[in-house]
Amino acid sequence: MTATSWNASGQYYETCSCDFVCPCILQQMAVEPTQGTCTFAMAFQIERGSFGSLSLDGLGFIVLGLTPEAMAKGNWSVGVIADDRATPEQRDAITAIASGSAGGPMAGLSGLIGKFLGVESAPIKFDSTGAKWSVTAASLVDMSAEAAMGINPNTTEPLQLSNTGHPASDRISLAHALKSHVDALGLSWNDTSGKNNGQYAPFSWRSA
Repeated sequence: MTATSWNASGQYYETCSCDFVCPCILQQMAVEPTQGTCTFAMAFQIERGSFGSLSLDGLGFIVLGLTPEAMAKGNWSVGVIADDRATPEQRDAITAIASGSAGGPMAGLSGLIGKFLGVESAPIKFDSTGAKWSVTAASLVDMSAEAAMGINPNTTEPLQLSNTGHPASDRISLAHALKSHVDALGLSWNDTSGKNNGQYAPFSWRSA
């Protein structure tokens, strides 16, 4: 059976419970997260996308996860929040993309995931104004961050990491998380300290 061809591009936003800057990326997932475990929320705003002949334009999804120790050791718990505007067919397509079962960047993490927490639907709202951005999904997710700028007072671009190998994008912009609230799929996390890590980037995915 031939796998369905798909593509999705738009904007990605993430906060995690590690201190800024997340050591998991810098040390190739071999180091223990700064809090011992890491809870993360990766939100994707699809601007253009299709799964076979099915349009995904304008939809969004959030990948939630918990890693119990160093990421490279695996045993992650991961689930998906799908845009409640999606039809059942679109929801299935988003789940396949977000879980990696349809191939693409998330498939590279499949060997690290020990438990799939399932899928919930919620109205997902993205907002970006200047250096700040936020993502909400009803009472399930509420996160926001502000771009981390360099020490040059005249800089207009955030600090960035390149060649990261991150599934969302190889090049990511760094941010200071302002707020992270997750209460979904058995995961619970609340932080307003301003010390946690954030990151964001344009993303462009495809099945092969």
